[in-house]
Amino acid sequence: MKLEESKILITGGSLGIGKATARLLVECGARVGITGRDKARLDAAAKQTGAYAIVADVAREDDIERTYRTFLEQFGGLDCLVNNAGIARSRPLVEVTLDDFDDIFTVNVYGAAMMTAKAVPIFTKQKRGNIINIGSTAGLKGYEGGTVYAASKFALRGMTMCWQAELRRHNIRVILINPSEVATAIGSRERIEREAAANKLSSLEIAHAIKSALEMDDRGFVPEHAVFATNPWS
Repeated sequence: MKLEESKILITGGSLGIGKATARLLVECGARVGITGRDKARLDAAAKQTGAYAIVADVAREDDIERTYRTFLEQFGGLDCLVNNAGIARSRPLVEVTLDDFDDIFTVNVYGAAMMTAKAVPIFTKQKRGNIINIGSTAGLKGYEGGTVYAASKFALRGMTMCWQAELRRHNIRVILINPSEVATAIGSRERIEREAAANKLSSLEIAHAIKSALEMDDRGFVPEHAVFATNPWS
């Protein structure tokens, strides 16, 4: 895929991986729209990255409809959807509630599925398209306290495989990127980004993984790509 003049929609673009990816892709000549729930934060991210802001929540069906309507009016088409919006919460199993499952699955699983369902008819009609799902290494191996979050990322991984099987015949590439621990605002109630330690991953590493996966010629695709810090214990 050629990034220059491509039209890319990124959910959860206010902070972290979404914001870093928007900046990098805009620098490569792409036309990028970002979504987020906090207008002030989203507008600031749009100003810093050169992306177009669409205030929307992937957990709301009417917001998803409005996102696509606004994006298509602004850009006239869609080449790539990046399902990046996500929330996290860690709790011991005995403290897990149904509300935890509802909150996290509504964004991480249902939101990604419904955003993708709206993109597929566009991609099918033009016989090409790209879907990037931002998973997690928590979707490869669980961890203590990760019952709900890890389950949501295992679910996203399973959906990715289903979409690959369903959509390849339409020249639609579905790619799963699994970051290990990244210094972002995910898991923070105040949505404040953490500083990346020198030996840990930053959002930019994941943005580069997304960029490189998209830049592969359309005849091939990377089904799944995990990104780990080389030596996080040093």
